[in-house]
Amino acid sequence: MRRFVLPELLVAAAILAAGFAGFLPFSATPFLIVFGVVSLWLRGEGARAIGLAFRSDWGRTALAGIGAGIGYQCFSLYVAEPAIARLTGKLPDVSLFAPLAGNVHFLLISLAVAWTLAAVGEEFVYRGYLLTRIARGLGDTPRAWLGALAVTSILFGVGHRYQGASGMISAGLGGFAFGLLYLATGRNLWVAVIAHATMDTLGLLLLFLGKYPGA
Repeated sequence: MRRFVLPELLVAAAILAAGFAGFLPFSATPFLIVFGVVSLWLRGEGARAIGLAFRSDWGRTALAGIGAGIGYQCFSLYVAEPAIARLTGKLPDVSLFAPLAGNVHFLLISLAVAWTLAAVGEEFVYRGYLLTRIARGLGDTPRAWLGALAVTSILFGVGHRYQGASGMISAGLGGFAFGLLYLATGRNLWVAVIAHATMDTLGLLLLFLGKYPGA
């Protein structure tokens, strides 16, 4: 099946490009979820192949994800983003979320999207599916996995272009952190999903309370 990796990735790249160009409703993520699921099915693989299997260590998985999410959000807000702003002259543009301030209804909707499309959907697409397929297409070596991690982190950053140059850099660093977490936990995607959801939840709560730095 390895001979089909390149054509498959070219189709995935076309879907991503269409999403980045605004030709797809909302984003490329829902389309790539479907494409990734079909790819797994055609290869006779299931969720276990990308680290979404049911586990016996849910408590440890949840604690690792929550801890990583809190830790990375603090690092991002108070270390990485200020450093990026010194280089670019601007903090990430979070004006899209301005209506969150004091708006419980919008907060609940945003949390639902964060835990589904963002956390589960983006981690499935960028870490579980794309990172794995690129690494295997490059030879399934340690260097191939690092190369795939770099590529998917860049793509993840570009996917957040609505936050400006600073936002893309910040998101790219976040994607790199989630990818490292995925690989460091033996490709347990649940840890990355929970970390992503925790980080987004904290960010949304800060925006809701009007405490998000630079908002």
